[in-house]
Amino acid sequence: MTQAVNTSEDLLDLPTSPEDLMRQLDEMNVEYTLHHHEAVYTVEESRKIDAGISGTHCRNLFLRDKKKKNFLVVLQNATEIDIKKLPSLIGSDRLSFGSADRLWQYLGVRPGSVCPFSIMNDTEAQVKIFLDKSMMETDIVNYHPLLNTMTIGLKPADLIKFIESTGHEAHIIDLTNAKPDGG
Repeated sequence: MTQAVNTSEDLLDLPTSPEDLMRQLDEMNVEYTLHHHEAVYTVEESRKIDAGISGTHCRNLFLRDKKKKNFLVVLQNATEIDIKKLPSLIGSDRLSFGSADRLWQYLGVRPGSVCPFSIMNDTEAQVKIFLDKSMMETDIVNYHPLLNTMTIGLKPADLIKFIESTGHEAHIIDLTNAKPDGG
């Protein structure tokens, strides 16, 4: 499957640029490490890049339920989950993945660039964010800074500080009970 490449037009369209994000992190005195790399769209594609970046590598699931409530679940790549088991853990109805249009509407990012920082574009608090407890117990967590050609590493406490600065509550969730059966 061929993936679209981010162009300078994509950057112009973003409601918040990676530079705007980093400026906000700097203003909050959040320490982070920035890594530039080729565009990656999947966990599998990012493995070779992740090997050269220390810290916990993470993925993001933008989900919606049948009542059209939106959820962003952020977890470490190593955490296996069955999304059919998530509703009881996050207080939702049956979940499905949000479309690219819905992702753009609520979080202002394109597929492949979903990250916890995109919550800053949810100015009407329409997305509830959940953070994997095991991910938050690590020293450094890594995410794209609104664009999948870069990775930012920071402390989990600073991620929470950032999320709370956007007016959202960072819900820490133990995903142990969402493991796939037989895994």
